[in-house]
Amino acid sequence: MLFAIQSEFDLPEPEEGESIAVNGVCLTAKEISGRRFVVDVSPESLVRTNLGKLSTGSVVNLERALRLADRLGGHLVSGHVDATTPVLARKPLGDFVLFSFAVPEGLGKYIIEKGSITIDGISLTVNSVEARAFSVSIIPHTLQVTTLGLLKQGEMVNIEVDLIGKYVEKLLSVKESGEAAQTTRINPAFLAEHGFLK
Repeated sequence: MLFAIQSEFDLPEPEEGESIAVNGVCLTAKEISGRRFVVDVSPESLVRTNLGKLSTGSVVNLERALRLADRLGGHLVSGHVDATTPVLARKPLGDFVLFSFAVPEGLGKYIIEKGSITIDGISLTVNSVEARAFSVSIIPHTLQVTTLGLLKQGEMVNIEVDLIGKYVEKLLSVKESGEAAQTTRINPAFLAEHGFLK
């Protein structure tokens, strides 16, 4: 399916085929003209993300790919959505808003208090986490410049958990039978020695 998107920011030196995240989903831009570009969205992306629920005029979050020479202001985000999950609650706290989201099945182990999470492409810090829910506190600026300001209870968002946590888990896991074992110096003792485990 083709989506035509009009950004609110300039696309200096746009390149045909560059990656642009749309609600946190890494897509390939083509037919770039001024602030407008077109992306192909695969059937899998339509089913596994909230992009399938968009209609003409929907507002989305956009972010161009990070260049290696750029300053990293958030955490590492790949643009590969892990799951969608509903907004459980939206609670105003002065100028801030506290959102609660359901923990998607199988992803709870990657969501930790004060850890990083991506919601609709927005790099955020987890306030608190329980078995079935986690919360994030959103500052006024983020509410103003992203779709979080429009988000209502019950709506679905895209979730990408912390990439580093998934890699650490993979490195520490025992290889399945039939696969060649790999030797690594990263193990629980190494992580504890360097302050990553208590």
